[in-house]
Amino acid sequence: MKYAVAKRISGMLLIGSLLLSGCQISPASQVRETATTVDQAEVPSLPPGEKLISSFSDARLSGMLGIAQNNSLQLFIHEETAEIAVLHKQSGQIWRSNPADRDKDGIATGINKDLLSSQTRLSFFNSLGQSSSVNSYTDSVGHKQVSYEAIDNGVQVHYQFGSTERSIEDLPVKISKERFEQKLLSQLDSAGQRALKIGYTEDKEEGIYTRNDKALQGLQLSRALKAFETAGYTEEDLEQDHTEHGIELEQSGPRLFMLTMEYELDGEDLLVRIPSSGIHFPEEYPINTISVLDYFGAGGSNEEGSIFVPDGSGALIHFNNGKVQYPAYQQDIYGPDMTMKVREVSSNEAKARLPVFGLIREEGAFLGIIEEGDAVAVVNADISGKLNSYNNVYPSFYVVNKSDVTLQASDMVRTLPKFQAKPTASDFVVRYAFVGAEKASYSGLASLYRDYLLQTGGLPESKTSREQNSLPFYLKLLGGMSTRQHILGIPYDSTEALTTFDEAQNILSALKEKKVSNIQVRYAGWFNDGLYHRMPDSINVDRAIGGKKGMREFSSFTRESGIGFYPDVAMLSVQSKKGFRPSKEASRTLTQEPAVIYPMDPARQRRNLDRSPSYVLSPNLLDELTEEMLKDTAPLPMDGLSLRDLAEQLNSDMNPKKLLDRTQSLSVVTKALEQIKQQAGSVVADGGNGYALPYVTDLTDAPMTSSRFKLEDEEIPFYQLVLHGSISYTGTPYNLSTYTNARQYVLKLIEYGASPYFAWFNAPNHVVKETDYDHLYASNYEQWIDLAAQIYNEVNQANLPFAGRSMKSHESLAEGVFRTTYEGGGFAIVNYNDFPVDVENYTVKALSYVTGGEQL
Repeated sequence: MKYAVAKRISGMLLIGSLLLSGCQISPASQVRETATTVDQAEVPSLPPGEKLISSFSDARLSGMLGIAQNNSLQLFIHEETAEIAVLHKQSGQIWRSNPADRDKDGIATGINKDLLSSQTRLSFFNSLGQSSSVNSYTDSVGHKQVSYEAIDNGVQVHYQFGSTERSIEDLPVKISKERFEQKLLSQLDSAGQRALKIGYTEDKEEGIYTRNDKALQGLQLSRALKAFETAGYTEEDLEQDHTEHGIELEQSGPRLFMLTMEYELDGEDLLVRIPSSGIHFPEEYPINTISVLDYFGAGGSNEEGSIFVPDGSGALIHFNNGKVQYPAYQQDIYGPDMTMKVREVSSNEAKARLPVFGLIREEGAFLGIIEEGDAVAVVNADISGKLNSYNNVYPSFYVVNKSDVTLQASDMVRTLPKFQAKPTASDFVVRYAFVGAEKASYSGLASLYRDYLLQTGGLPESKTSREQNSLPFYLKLLGGMSTRQHILGIPYDSTEALTTFDEAQNILSALKEKKVSNIQVRYAGWFNDGLYHRMPDSINVDRAIGGKKGMREFSSFTRESGIGFYPDVAMLSVQSKKGFRPSKEASRTLTQEPAVIYPMDPARQRRNLDRSPSYVLSPNLLDELTEEMLKDTAPLPMDGLSLRDLAEQLNSDMNPKKLLDRTQSLSVVTKALEQIKQQAGSVVADGGNGYALPYVTDLTDAPMTSSRFKLEDEEIPFYQLVLHGSISYTGTPYNLSTYTNARQYVLKLIEYGASPYFAWFNAPNHVVKETDYDHLYASNYEQWIDLAAQIYNEVNQANLPFAGRSMKSHESLAEGVFRTTYEGGGFAIVNYNDFPVDVENYTVKALSYVTGGEQL
């Protein structure tokens, strides 16, 4: 029998029960036992499996069975270790799930040594919310708890983790000094006494010995368990000691886990799947995360190569870069779930918007594409010299999330874990695509991913250069804002105009006079009380900026002038409580509070609780809200819609009565995007998470940099290499960006094939000072319009020849010098240095560029 423990705190039972019922605290026992919706009485036993038959072999893979092959790949597996290998026939490269020479690693010891032989790792919680982990080598293969079944084009591997052996929970948390010395120590020899004195610490004031959990691991735990057994310590003794010291016993079953991994050859790729139906865990030990092939293709300390991570526009981490003092790379795909505890991140941290990762060597490379479970995926990467001698990159997935609830009565405080009511309702699938030396670069991997997206409908059809005679100029016009006014000392909310429709016409006319063409306007703050508008379930054009009549006249003007007009709508963030009930319509956090987000203070890098917050709309309401919004916008004159957050953030709803995990929310969001695309036709969106790409025509605030984490070595335009020619894009508005030099901005636009972007209003800058909108301070158009026209005309001339073409490659030619090459042979070389550079038979002036190659 095993026990989880929780300290009994007198005087808190009443308040605890009230809070538990009010907050709907779910103990671990309420978590489902499998990642499916099927309840089971106990963890199933390991399937018997079958003896695998080898169809072919390779001398380089001693002891491994050849179990599947096609024209491109061969798949091997080792029955003793469960490791796999894939032979890429074209290049002759062998990609292993585990390093071949891991036994010679001079750095890794203990569990870190075992992890090099593991194919998957599970982290899990106990009933107190404490986290532990098991891995497939130590806790499954090591106990010979693995079985195999052949499937079409591959193999299925079943793992059982853990055993029914005794654990630390069979030892008392506290035991009196008298019982410790008389019941235990007096019955043991010196070795047994030493084991217990290492595992327990004396508290002389209390007259007790307390269990030292940090010391009771591995061999020391085994010795302590043996000592208790030798002394004749029983389950009745354990119950007596816990009762004496107010320790509440919670009976639990054995700590056993089951997981199935499938390896399947699919054309030129390897598919790795963890089906949700194959994930089983005891209700007392919910799984938090599952990792997949942590060391697949890992590079050794004597190898050259790079890790590709999807940080922002993309980044490379070079093998063995020596940055062992910096933390490992880890980013959630699609950014944080705003219903979870949002960590305080730097304002310049970019999101990982594409569900990909990779590893590059000179002789070959692979790209990992997360096909299912991407919404709950994390990409992890690290270099050699820390825990082991290898450079690796891999995905992991959230299964059950946890938060903490603090209960307080008088001067007594108790913290209890709150678990996600149901596990993630998704399989976890990763596609590994392989290339030989000719494409072993980040450009080659981007081309591979672009082709994959085009084949699977993940990108819209490519634009052709004949569709446009000039590059887009993106302009975000800020209409109105809600402010607090007073009449006779009585406060009320009023909408104040920043840019009326008439003033917008004047701004656009002035731009056209300065030879700016193909203007695409995102008009924000035009309805339901301005920029921080009410929910768009009913839409009223704000009279402060001109009302419906002004909007019709403005739309007629833009159409006659050839200007795109995209009214902006926020669907997922609710920044006004008018007509919105947070208790019913906001997503719930794990602690069952409405999910609320305060804006970041860029100076202090923390949430500003003095500013107005926004609420996270429950994705359960998104379908109905989308229909209502489209119904109300259908009669309005516009060329399409601008989406502020639907392609930017992805959130769950942890309300146990209507739980939608992030993978389920993804389905709801993509349905909404599809509906909007069908009605609106053209869609301009902020951000550009991977799932939104099929539904948008233009992207603003697309990633133009990485986060520049200290572990990273190079910032690359992987995102642009994938999108260019299919979706027009731009980054942050120049006047709201961190650029202090317009020349650097121009060069970036040319290097990355992007368009200029500004955010303006007509009012004086001071009207937003000391308001919730003061981050827009530098937005009066008059101070920017001349510079904007200069930037546009230069970038338009440089980039227009490449419009509608896909990027073929991007590379560094020298320090601060980069070349972007397009399909058909056109290229741009930019020089960020403050001195001229001679490269590729060209002299590129300081802070300048040259373009050439085939022109359209």
